[in-house]
Amino acid sequence: MSKTVGVIGAGMIGSGIARLAVAAGYEVVIANSRGPESLKGLLDELGSKARAGTAEEASKAADIIVAALPLGVFKSLPADHLAGKIVVDTMNYYPSARDGRFDDIDQRKLTTSEMIQAHLSGSKVIKALHNLDFHHLVANARPAGNPERTTLPIAGDDAQAKAKVSSLMSDFGYDSVDVGTLADSWRIEPGTPIYVWPYVPEIPEGLNEQEAREWYLNHPGKPLNAEAALKLVNAADRNAPVGGQPSDLPAIHVTLVGEVYKGRG
Repeated sequence: MSKTVGVIGAGMIGSGIARLAVAAGYEVVIANSRGPESLKGLLDELGSKARAGTAEEASKAADIIVAALPLGVFKSLPADHLAGKIVVDTMNYYPSARDGRFDDIDQRKLTTSEMIQAHLSGSKVIKALHNLDFHHLVANARPAGNPERTTLPIAGDDAQAKAKVSSLMSDFGYDSVDVGTLADSWRIEPGTPIYVWPYVPEIPEGLNEQEAREWYLNHPGKPLNAEAALKLVNAADRNAPVGGQPSDLPAIHVTLVGEVYKGRG
């Protein structure tokens, strides 16, 4: 498998995945909507293994491309350049807070990943690396054999593509468990039992706001094995209405997201 990863989207999740990739020894080509010059700070952090490019350049550079855009702009993914590629879909549906509404999703005719696959008809879309908060996506990663290594879900329609993404996830520091096809991926979307909460620490009672924040940032969630992860997946009910809400997430996470966006202003 190529030791280069393309990342389209340099927000919180895209930047986190770039950090994991570089730490695992991969070259990274990362693109965003604001242009390569806006990525200087991130590139300085990532070092010589990372470079900025356009979405088309990131698509051409690797066999596996991570799509880390807000779902509402998924059609900006360059379908022609992504043809023949494996695309890891990390995009989550937050209709009221960010993405607007998609009728086929709201009516449960499609999952979000099936919608992405329809747009990227020449690609093999795999749902993965989407169900952690941006901080613990990096902080929870552990090498193989580490007792704190945890398990993330993966869904897709192509077995070989899933195997390649699972191998990438393993290099990044995570075990994976196959939860089925893209049609099954609603079981791992926002608001389901395996989304974010199992991967963040339980904050002890009695801490003040600053102490709780520091605890959240300095502790991983309890690791899940494949059996425990599948139990959470199988306990899912399909949300009505479909899509995540900020209230579904830990309050500290929502605050951190707001601070990141405020800092960009």
